[in-house]
Amino acid sequence: MMKDRAKPSRRRFTMLAAAAVFGPTPSAITAAPQSKTAPTVLNADQALRELLDGNHRFVTGKRLTPRASPKDFRALAHGQFPEAVVVSCADSRVAPEILFDVGVGDIFVVRVAGNVVEAAGDTVKGSIEYAVAELNVPLIVVLGHSGCGAVKAAIKHLEDKDALPGAINGLVGLIKPAVAKSKGMPGDQLENAVRQNVKVGVEKLQGLDPILAPRVKEGKLKVVGGVYDLGTGAVTLLG
Repeated sequence: MMKDRAKPSRRRFTMLAAAAVFGPTPSAITAAPQSKTAPTVLNADQALRELLDGNHRFVTGKRLTPRASPKDFRALAHGQFPEAVVVSCADSRVAPEILFDVGVGDIFVVRVAGNVVEAAGDTVKGSIEYAVAELNVPLIVVLGHSGCGAVKAAIKHLEDKDALPGAINGLVGLIKPAVAKSKGMPGDQLENAVRQNVKVGVEKLQGLDPILAPRVKEGKLKVVGGVYDLGTGAVTLLG
């Protein structure tokens, strides 16, 4: 069981912040106690459950589209309390806020083609570490997707032993080790490589010192992997 992390709930924080900016509304007075010391308990398992519940709403066409109005943005202008980091592909068809049916401030999204983590450099890993160290996020989700073009390019150019122009070649090169690990597995080659690429990212983050690895070991942080199906909209967790 993951250790609990206490923080104000998103709804409670929004109400308090809105009251501070615009003055308390009748609903805020009724729904939110005046004490600011009464937190709700959040851990990685609960955060993951919220994401999966949101994805189920998305798949079944029952999106709530929460916290998307101008007042919700204003309420969070001076602080953020995301419940998860989502490392996803930059593909235009993969929008974590939509497919998990969450609102502004709910998730901290890091997007890069091929959802690359291994050897991705300070910009990607530093962004993730910031969310964990400074925002106390208890959950990281590395999210691949079906038919990933970056993984497909890595397969092709690993086989052809050629090079792509510009920095594209370096990006695709970061995915090639995952492709090589998946080679020879039964089933679809691309699907296998997509899953392996996610697993490589998860393993990298679980062992990433000095910030993530100790928290994973202590049970304060969970890192999971999943694959988003472009055709169905469903997210399937790996392992």
